[in-house]
Amino acid sequence: MAARPRFTSRATVLVLVLCSLVAILAYPTRQFISQRSDIAAQRAKADHAKQQVEQLRKERARWQDPEYVKAQARERLHYAMPGETPFVSVDPSPPATPKPSSGGTAPAQAAKAAQPWYTSIWDSVDAADSTPAPASR
Repeated sequence: MAARPRFTSRATVLVLVLCSLVAILAYPTRQFISQRSDIAAQRAKADHAKQQVEQLRKERARWQDPEYVKAQARERLHYAMPGETPFVSVDPSPPATPKPSSGGTAPAQAAKAAQPWYTSIWDSVDAADSTPAPASR
């Protein structure tokens, strides 16, 4: 009796067709799943943007109220109404100075802190102007 072949030609064709279907459908399926996650991310982004827009609308509505504007001017800019006496309380005790960790850095920092802000900016411009340019090859 002749031995029966392990795979018939029909089985081989069926396996080839199934493998080609899997290969053909793999890429579109992967794209579909990727696009679904992108859509979900875009929806979350849109929801977040809607929340921000709503928050900004509420804030704009608050700024339309003259009393809110007055309160913000008083708080942020230290404005006072006519007839009022504005004042700023200052703590009379000197701030606690940290102990210097290295020998002479504390006096230099204290001298820098005593200078106005524009002096430090001008000093940095002078220092940048005085540094030599690197040699070109």
